[in-house]
Amino acid sequence: MNKIVKYFFLYIFIFLSFGLGAFFYLFNYDFVDFDKAFNESQSKPSIVLDDNNEILFTFKLDKKEPASYRDFSKNLVDAFVAAEDWNFFSHNGISWRGILRSFFVNLRHFKIVQGASTITQQVAKLLFLSQERTLFRKFKDIFLSLQIEQKYTKEQILELYLNNVYFGRGIYGVQAAAQRFWGKSIQELSLDECATLAATAKSAKFYSPLNCLERSYRRRNLVLNNMYKLNFISKNNFNYFINKNLNINKLYNSDNTLLYIQEYIRSLAESTFGKDALYTQGLVIKTTINKYKQELASKIFREKLKIIRKNLDEKLNGGMIAIESDTGKIKALVGGFDFNESQFNRVLQAKRQIGSAFKPFLYASALKTGLDMDDIFVDEPISIELPNNNIYSPKNWDNKFSGQMTLLKALTISNNIIAVKLLLTLGYDHVIKWAKKFQINSDFKPYPSLALGTAELTVKDLATSFNTFANNGIYVSSYFIESVKDCNNKKIWQFKNKKIKVLDSISNSKMVNALSYRIKKAQESLHYNKWIDAQAFGKTGSTNDATSTWFVGSTPELTTCVYIGRDDNKPVGKNIFASSTVFPIWLLFNINLKFDKKIFYLDPSLHEYAINWNDGKKTGEYDSNTVIILK
Repeated sequence: MNKIVKYFFLYIFIFLSFGLGAFFYLFNYDFVDFDKAFNESQSKPSIVLDDNNEILFTFKLDKKEPASYRDFSKNLVDAFVAAEDWNFFSHNGISWRGILRSFFVNLRHFKIVQGASTITQQVAKLLFLSQERTLFRKFKDIFLSLQIEQKYTKEQILELYLNNVYFGRGIYGVQAAAQRFWGKSIQELSLDECATLAATAKSAKFYSPLNCLERSYRRRNLVLNNMYKLNFISKNNFNYFINKNLNINKLYNSDNTLLYIQEYIRSLAESTFGKDALYTQGLVIKTTINKYKQELASKIFREKLKIIRKNLDEKLNGGMIAIESDTGKIKALVGGFDFNESQFNRVLQAKRQIGSAFKPFLYASALKTGLDMDDIFVDEPISIELPNNNIYSPKNWDNKFSGQMTLLKALTISNNIIAVKLLLTLGYDHVIKWAKKFQINSDFKPYPSLALGTAELTVKDLATSFNTFANNGIYVSSYFIESVKDCNNKKIWQFKNKKIKVLDSISNSKMVNALSYRIKKAQESLHYNKWIDAQAFGKTGSTNDATSTWFVGSTPELTTCVYIGRDDNKPVGKNIFASSTVFPIWLLFNINLKFDKKIFYLDPSLHEYAINWNDGKKTGEYDSNTVIILK
């Protein structure tokens, strides 16, 4: 037993001796050439290309000449100490208490979830280490921090930190951030502006005033509170500055049509490849965006929405997307009225009820049961008892009823009563199953209102699902980042498209024909001198509570979807109609394009028949009630 104890203590002694020796070796060993690393500033911007391989925009460092410590105001230094490292001027580079606290937190989660970084450790990470969270990297940053403290004064360390800390959007250092946020030099910054910079340094993604003003305010006020606790500022100053507005510069001075796309690519690339790769390693990001279509879509959307806002509601906003029908390549994307006004991308982020734009998918599912476009339904008052014993009585937009009509007419005029009757005839399960085949992934509820478009989709998702009709029944996923190459022209990422056969050629041809009457009737009534340079079909979408208005339509080459609504999703009022808001935007955009493909594919086994769209009977007379169906 004594022998075992003896060897145990011997092994402990050897282990501690080895560990202590390794510690002093690592402490005195130069992991990096500090002086060389501090002076290196080589970087290569990343470029983003359009569909013709022309440069759309670049991502490059926004970094000014380094400032010296004497350029930093006391408020600026105090703000960063209060935000990041209360004991910066007294510790040796490491907060052992913080390390112990984070050790137990990480132990509880079985992974690195919390750090204990001093400003010195952050300098080590900013300049020498990767951003991965591993135990080895944590040890390495401890040793590097101890070395940095040995080699440099506190003032030099803080100088390194403030000149290299990241503020988001390629902005590095307090000089560049002050210029970008307020158009000021660091010497001109007020107390609250110094606190805002310190607040942003915690996490530019969450606390940058360019990303979220509300979070930036909260974090800034926390920093001011810390400054007060540390006796850096007076109570009066604290009370005054926590109520000050940030007054951030407009994000961009120019009316840039690409800003929503640029922001999406920036966010995705930073999270996928890292901000260092995006701003310094010369990535080549190939997109599907067509510059002419993008500029045209942005111009028309903004001009029309400006008028709509003036006439209806200044808080209206929306989005627009154009997708190449056979490939799914996004050729234009407008995420909102003005990126400076709001960075919220309504094409990619806003899920809204699609209203009557759901009806094409409902009618397509009806064709799969043997129903056809000349089948007759009756538009009449109906009342349906719901499972909760409430009575549901759908109405048409004009509160009128038109009696019998064909399914083709009901779809063209977007009749609500017949849509609900059709849903009840087909059954909820059948309609939901087919909606999912079109890749409409929404939380479907088995209620009669499903027929009127309670499904919630983004503009991109609705356009992509509707595009199935333009692509001969084949669903193709949509995208606008095609590939990413490194600076050596090696492809490091490639989009993988998904294609799914949804509708057979016969059913799809019948849908194309039926949906075309919405455009044909518009052409007859509008009497434009110029019209779309190809066949076209489409569908309006409005919700009963007037929260959203949509138009989605296709030519053989392009599917375009336009949405208008409020960001808070509140009702706009009874005077908002798709025909006078979103449809003119869609129409004007397509009128101003030249198409190579003019005609939709129609299954050659089908034959044309002229019918009266009220009673469905074949006719040899051609008047306003005559339509052509395919059978």
